[in-house]
Amino acid sequence: MGKYIVEFIGTFFLVLTVVVAVAKGGVMAPVAIGSALMVMIFAGGHISGGHFNPAVSLAVLIRGAMSAADFVPYIIAQLAGGAVAALVATSVLGISHEAAGAFGAAGGPGVAAAFVAELLGTFALAWVVLNTATTKSNEGNSFYGLAIGFTVTAMAYGLGGISGGAFNPAVGLGVSVAGMTDWANIWVFAVACLAGGALAAIMFKVCYHLDD
Repeated sequence: MGKYIVEFIGTFFLVLTVVVAVAKGGVMAPVAIGSALMVMIFAGGHISGGHFNPAVSLAVLIRGAMSAADFVPYIIAQLAGGAVAALVATSVLGISHEAAGAFGAAGGPGVAAAFVAELLGTFALAWVVLNTATTKSNEGNSFYGLAIGFTVTAMAYGLGGISGGAFNPAVGLGVSVAGMTDWANIWVFAVACLAGGALAAIMFKVCYHLDD
């Protein structure tokens, strides 16, 4: 049970930071978001692995570094953490957003571009997670949280203007609950992110041949 609670807490603070920082942080929002992910990974990674993202959990499952029995409870904890964080930010902290339109709407990013941006950003995130946090060759390193957090920061700056930069279905749910994006976009955050995580795991298994 402890690891599921850790996944809820980590995802909660990640999504809370997303909702508040995008409203208040200006151009520094991606730094705050990446930093929140970094510290939550360092805080909870030794208990749950510090996924805080259904796409990362899928990548770790395909890679063979988590049990199938844990997968669904992880997803439930992560989605619950994201939704509750959005509700706290909007209903308790008074954060409000003007919702972005649906992908493909007039003047907005195209659906294809947003899908590719979410897939690529999530691929990069899951790829870094798998290579820094799940391999014996990097076992015991002290940089994995920083590497993962900075990946989110870099992808948010690079691709966030195209898709919103969720790279995480739990964040996609949270920003939808918070009114930051049109609910019509939720499928992109779900499908593209999960596809990115799965593809990263497949490529990891192709490339990583050391004794893991």
